Amino acid sequence: MPKLNVLVAGSTGYIGIQLIKLLIKHDKVNIKYLCGSSSVGKNISTYEKSINSKKLPKIVKYNKSFLKNVDLVFTALPNGEAQTISNDLLKHNVLIDLAADFRLNNASSYLKWYKQKHKSISNIKKSIYSLPEIVGNKIKNFNIIGCPGCYPTSVLLPLIPLIKNNLIKVDNIIIDSKSGYSGAGRGVHKKYKDQNLYESLSAYGVGFHRHNSEIQQELDNFTKKKLTFTFTPHLTPMFRGILSTIYVDLGKGVNIKKLEKILNEQYAKSGFVKILKTNSLVSTNDVINTNNCHIAICKTKYKNRVIILSSIDNLIKGGAGQAIQNMNIRFGFNEMKGLK
Repeated sequence: MPKLNVLVAGSTGYIGIQLIKLLIKHDKVNIKYLCGSSSVGKNISTYEKSINSKKLPKIVKYNKSFLKNVDLVFTALPNGEAQTISNDLLKHNVLIDLAADFRLNNASSYLKWYKQKHKSISNIKKSIYSLPEIVGNKIKNFNIIGCPGCYPTSVLLPLIPLIKNNLIKVDNIIIDSKSGYSGAGRGVHKKYKDQNLYESLSAYGVGFHRHNSEIQQELDNFTKKKLTFTFTPHLTPMFRGILSTIYVDLGKGVNIKKLEKILNEQYAKSGFVKILKTNSLVSTNDVINTNNCHIAICKTKYKNRVIILSSIDNLIKGGAGQAIQNMNIRFGFNEMKGLK
């Protein structure tokens, strides 16, 4: 199969830069266009010195005429912009969105949580929300792919198999997540200019963070019971990485060994999800610069309650790496190509 011609829209943000760094090492990809707005005419090395720009195109403003010359479009843009591009797609184009434009199943939910009307409602039904370890080859039937958010990735990977197998109670799940500040994008320094990002820990989006909608939607797919959870994200004084600490109550007759057995069975063929030994102290340091997710289940002083630890790199497994993983599956490549 010849190389895929790829367009990257939103190439200078933290996720866009990470995506380019991975794509240039992928032997089935040719980066045809790098698109931006305020960065037009510049080399990508202006934004990331470690990238050699000699073999890459200069940044240009997106034009729908480019779609004739590409197989795949990655959109790492502010919410709403991938919707516009999706309306331009030709029959041979595949779009993989790293923002939230195709994460929710209906336009009313998108309006509620993102405070803007969806500009491509007809394409929502033509898209798939793709957590690759869960969706698998179903992705091959879709040309519009919504990648999960970083927090939901760290939460859904451990919880979906347990909920699907009715092993934990679903009426009081508590999710406490901590992320490096890169998850807030390049504008994080302006947004939090009155806080010392390098020495403080900050809760935000308490009770109503946008990722609540995505977590609820996906977990609801696997239970007939009313599922309730509380999710609180935090910004930490580090650049990258996510650690989610999840408190769950066990179902009747269920123990930690049963949870670990189900998780190991779910991810036995996964090259990226690792289930660690009971009571392992999961660290972001062990997953930084990888597409891996480390999961461990820990005992508590209560027999019927456990703590699940889940760690990822928000820019890779929670962003660019997962997008490439989806690309690999969609186009029939080895799922791990370009990610190891």
